[in-house]
Amino acid sequence: MRVAIAGAGAVGRSIAGELLENGHEVLLVDKNPSAISVERVPQAEWLLADACEITSLDEAALQRCHVVIAATGDDKVNLVVSLLAKTEYGVPRVVARVNNPKNEWLFSESWGVDVAVSTPRLMSALVEEAVSVGDLVRLMRFSQGDANLVELTLPGDAELVGTRVGDVSWPEDTALVTIIREGRVLVPSKDDTLEGGDELLFVAAQDREGQLEDLLSAEADQQDGQ
Repeated sequence: MRVAIAGAGAVGRSIAGELLENGHEVLLVDKNPSAISVERVPQAEWLLADACEITSLDEAALQRCHVVIAATGDDKVNLVVSLLAKTEYGVPRVVARVNNPKNEWLFSESWGVDVAVSTPRLMSALVEEAVSVGDLVRLMRFSQGDANLVELTLPGDAELVGTRVGDVSWPEDTALVTIIREGRVLVPSKDDTLEGGDELLFVAAQDREGQLEDLLSAEADQQDGQ
């Protein structure tokens, strides 16, 4: 898979390193000469250019990219790169970094963004996840379909403990994608049984999050008494 990353700072280089280790082809683009540090990520392609300019993106052959990541420290630049990648070059997947949480609402499908990653939101979500059991934590927003990646640690006294995944009446527009149990990542099947302490990751429509949290957090004794 060919991936272009706009922004060759610490964030961009780190992403590039991870992708290269996984066997992907990576191009780093930055207009700042001091950011062009080929020796730091020698396996990547490098381009000294302004990623907001069509001529630069032509030179980068963006039409051949499967993914574009707008990872600069400037939200305006990330929005422009995302819009050009999607509308001018038809890039299938555009991921954009949100630096200022106040701008998060802009990073939507109308600006060509498929996935918006807000570092402040993610950090706060991880803090919440570390201290909260039974509370739904929003980790990431997907622009297409108005869906979010959410996590909830199943309380030990939850009504669903011991229930098969296939027997749960999940809310509409939600999908259980991963169970993390004792450090292991499980791809859930309908025959898997939910256990207290499971970290459950869902892709869910935003308007279904409340229903999902109520379902997973309901205590067994409360359900029995109803």
